[in-house]
Amino acid sequence: MVLTGFIKDTFAASRLLKFSTELPFIHVDYSLYIFNLIENSNGFIWNTMMRAYVQRNCPQKALFMYKSMLEENMGPDYYTYPLLVHACAVRLSQIEGKQMHSHVFKMGFDLDVYVQNTLINMYAVSENMADARKLFDESPCLDLVTWNSILGGYVQTANVEEASYIYDRMPVKNTIASSSMIAMFGKAGLVTEACHLFDDMPEKEMASWSAVISCYEQNEMFNEALAMFTKMNANGIKLDEVVVITVLSACTNLLIVQTGKMVHGLVAKIGIETYVNLQNALIHMYSSCGEIMAAQSLFNAAHLLNQITWNTMLSGYLRCGLVDNAKALFDSMPEKDVISWSAMISGYAQHDCFSETLALFQEMQRFGVKPDETTLVSVISACTHLAALDLGKWIHAYIRKNSLKVNPILGTTLIDMYVKCGCVDNAMEVFRGMPEKGISTWNALILGLAMNGLVEKSLHMFSEMKSCEVAPNEITFVAVLGACRHMGLVEEGRRHFNSMIQEHKVEPNVKHYGCMVDLLGRAGMLKEAEELIKSMPMTPDVSTWGALLGACKKHGNHEMGERIGRMLIELQPDHDGFHVLLSNICASRGNWNDVLDVRGTMMRRGVVKTPGCSIIEANGIVHEFLAGDKTHPMIQEIEKKLDEMATRLKMEGYAPETNEVSLDIDVEEKETALLKHSEKLAIAFGLISTSPPTPIRIMKNLRICNDCHTAAKLISKAYNRVIVVRDRHRFHHFNNGSCSCLEYW
Repeated sequence: MVLTGFIKDTFAASRLLKFSTELPFIHVDYSLYIFNLIENSNGFIWNTMMRAYVQRNCPQKALFMYKSMLEENMGPDYYTYPLLVHACAVRLSQIEGKQMHSHVFKMGFDLDVYVQNTLINMYAVSENMADARKLFDESPCLDLVTWNSILGGYVQTANVEEASYIYDRMPVKNTIASSSMIAMFGKAGLVTEACHLFDDMPEKEMASWSAVISCYEQNEMFNEALAMFTKMNANGIKLDEVVVITVLSACTNLLIVQTGKMVHGLVAKIGIETYVNLQNALIHMYSSCGEIMAAQSLFNAAHLLNQITWNTMLSGYLRCGLVDNAKALFDSMPEKDVISWSAMISGYAQHDCFSETLALFQEMQRFGVKPDETTLVSVISACTHLAALDLGKWIHAYIRKNSLKVNPILGTTLIDMYVKCGCVDNAMEVFRGMPEKGISTWNALILGLAMNGLVEKSLHMFSEMKSCEVAPNEITFVAVLGACRHMGLVEEGRRHFNSMIQEHKVEPNVKHYGCMVDLLGRAGMLKEAEELIKSMPMTPDVSTWGALLGACKKHGNHEMGERIGRMLIELQPDHDGFHVLLSNICASRGNWNDVLDVRGTMMRRGVVKTPGCSIIEANGIVHEFLAGDKTHPMIQEIEKKLDEMATRLKMEGYAPETNEVSLDIDVEEKETALLKHSEKLAIAFGLISTSPPTPIRIMKNLRICNDCHTAAKLISKAYNRVIVVRDRHRFHHFNNGSCSCLEYW
């Protein structure tokens, strides 16, 4: 046409341009090249080019072209403004939309029903229902599109009252309007209204069935959703991927893989199995139901994989506990978004791979990926388990620096980390700064204060919680009773225990009884504690009996201790702690034959004592020590510091409590064994690696022994250092020769 000169023929050129804009494989810039070759363009040609920009998701260019059109003195027509108003709606730009509305009014197109409808839709899409309604009420002619546009706006903004009013006034209630109303009722939780509307429809199309099935699924009525789907299929209604994805979601939530397989078979039969969104839903369904091999087969056979597909398969592996498979898939991903990183980091944390959690988070930072809330919660939890306070503080600073909202979940996780690292002031700062606090937030703080020996403050927070009209739950009372047992407040504990039913209508469970048994046992009221166990309305668990066994050892009631200990190892033969406690009770009486008998039983049953392990963070690196450990790179310096500590401890009047060593060996060997306990190794390393006034923070997996407790007090005085030890039950803040537990632990 260029060579022959036909490009100068306006009609011929307009047909070529229209043909070019309608073909998706021809770039819009080539259509613009054709447009620029046309010498005598008209309104149709300008409209064609602007329509192409809107259809190719370039609405801004359509608006620029309108400006050029006015500069060329080319008059717009009835088809121009609907295109431009639609461009503003696509951009969600009310300002430009209102400017276009002014042009419509000035040019005299304001009474055209097509223009009116696009303006109403533009305001509705921008959620400006006041202007949309004003146009609707002033419109001289209302057609079906007008009614659907205003109704769609109210449905989008979830205005049930106005949407119902418009729907009731509609002269003709078409399927689109009815389906929109059903969808809105579903999102608003008005299932009964949605079902009545569906039942009253004279004709039901696929969209109507899809809307009512989605309504059931959104409101967790999964069986009803499946029943409606069965009815839809029986009526011969054509299925699409939207309704199938909804049904697969219902199968996933009900964990009914057989029904899911039947739906999968139906999908394959009608030929839509290869749709990528459907593939993702099937992979999610199979992995959620534990059929990971079926999910993997679908993933491997898929021809088109998008980011959601990769993330779904990754989450599936983690959900099924296949952490190594998940990591291999993660490493092979062509692209990783924040969801991919978050899934892998959260998966590590959920499967107790805390070191890997922190390592992957640091790698995420090197790649410049900004973490989301889920990632931060997982990483903070890992910091808590590893006592990695420095990294935890860095994450808290990152949250503040980036002005991230501290919601109840993130705030509670931060509080939990700080209290479990012994930083109570930081925890209080987070708590006071939270605009919204959940019941779990209060529980974490009450329990954390008690663990750190601030029992009075813990109980004060419980009172403050009630004054804020936050109703305590079962976990709250576990925390409150725990606070009482940490300081031996027997009468206070009894009062709170009784108030559970009488005042707060919370039924005590086995954990609450366990707290009371522990409280009585620690106070030396062993007989009353045993009577309480026997009077429990439910079967006592081994932890409750274990608390009494520990109290027997503490208070030297060997007869009751041996009786309960032998009963416990029969109830739970694989529990190492009960065997060790019974062995220690026998050793404290000098019954070495009984000690050997218990240890022989452990060997026959394959029960292995959990080794004492202490963790300390220094310069952002977490170090781990076992009892008698010689594997640390700085072991020579540590052993030298241990010898120095032993000398200074003796100067402070320290005498090793050799009765803590339940072995029939001489006293010197016992003293050497005590010196190599994991917490003493960690303290020695802390003295080498940290400088005052930085506290030495240690986390131990077992209860700190009496000898290490005494030694830590004297070390804090001899070296003028604050030492914080978090053991299995509570915190011990050692400072200047005393401990926050006040010798009650």
